[in-house]
Amino acid sequence: MEIAVDDKNKQKPLINKPSFISRIVSSLIRRAGKLIQRTFKYTFRIVGKLPVQKNLIIFESFLGKQYSCNPRAIYEYIEKHYPEYEMYWSVDKRYTSMFDQEGIPYLKRFSMSWLLNVPRARYWVSNSRMPLWIPKPKHTTYLQTWHGTPLKKLAADMKEVHMPGTKTESYKRNFIAESSKWDYLISPNPYSTEIFSRAFQVDKEKIIESGYPRNDILYTGLNTETITSIKNKLGISQDKKVILYAPTWRDDQFYSVGKYKFELQLDLNRMKQELGDDYVILLRLHYLIADDLDLSSFNGFAYNLSRHGDINELYLISDLLITDYSSVFFDFANLKRPMMFYAYDIDTYRDKLRGFYFDFEAQAPGPLVKTTEEIISEIKLFEQNGFHPGDEIEEFNRKFCGLEDGRAAQRVVERVFQEQPSKQVSNNF
Repeated sequence: MEIAVDDKNKQKPLINKPSFISRIVSSLIRRAGKLIQRTFKYTFRIVGKLPVQKNLIIFESFLGKQYSCNPRAIYEYIEKHYPEYEMYWSVDKRYTSMFDQEGIPYLKRFSMSWLLNVPRARYWVSNSRMPLWIPKPKHTTYLQTWHGTPLKKLAADMKEVHMPGTKTESYKRNFIAESSKWDYLISPNPYSTEIFSRAFQVDKEKIIESGYPRNDILYTGLNTETITSIKNKLGISQDKKVILYAPTWRDDQFYSVGKYKFELQLDLNRMKQELGDDYVILLRLHYLIADDLDLSSFNGFAYNLSRHGDINELYLISDLLITDYSSVFFDFANLKRPMMFYAYDIDTYRDKLRGFYFDFEAQAPGPLVKTTEEIISEIKLFEQNGFHPGDEIEEFNRKFCGLEDGRAAQRVVERVFQEQPSKQVSNNF
């Protein structure tokens, strides 16, 4: 605290007013937030006492930001085969335009209509954690689809958590409190089942080892007509080869709680100079990354498709995937196309931030590169020699993609939704 001396040579404490006011305002905001949260929780419990809507399913993808991933695949399968169900998406109010354009029924997250329907729904389907304060009614079956085969350590398996606004023990405790609400959890392969069971502390009897429903389209949509249609919709020339760059987020790079940043390490000028005549590059950032890339100077070569509804459509049109430690490579592997791994910070990511479940450098199904020049060189090698998956890549596919056949959504729906109607329904929490 600073000391001021008045005219009478007496020392008085001097309050740093801007800092003092800032702390008061922050405290009031926190208190208001907690009050709102308690009000929502109480309202949620009260509405949950109303009659159950037995055929109502609520879907949510990536915190209400997308119409995508496993929830989308399940939604579309049910819409086609079981029209008796009433289905709505839980959508962040900032991302409703996509749902309006597609004519998809939705409820604005935390709105009054959301509060009047979600607690009474018979089913919830989500691919990421819901807010911890939301209580799950006993009459609700919660299907957690998750969103990737794990390479990096998850939940209880993490040694340290570097995310803002949380500590390692509280993060793990809150995660397990959420996973305890799950009635079912989808797993894409036996490898994931073992990790999910331990890291999420979920009983294996709750795990549906089905393959990922979102990957069904990589089998059912793998045709010239579909690929041509997607390229036309995105304004991509049919004669251009497509590179997809889909990196993950870094736990320790952020602006504030929940707002992560990403510094693009690719030299797009160099790539355009070397590859622009034959290729375009699609950038697909992780849903947690807050940056909006300005690619206006790369018109016709680089496209920011981070807000595109479903990454699986981008897989279908991509001739090559560049990623880092994102789980996207497990899904893309179904297409048996070339991949490379832009692992410029692998030592930090592996040893400090997360840690891996297997020897990534030895088992990655493609070369690891650390500079833009190496990326360009590898692309030219693919051009010169073609892509011929070796025994190691074939073994990788058997281990991680062995259940994928275009019918995962069917297996999940038949397990979860066709078993449930006969269960006795109670509308208590």
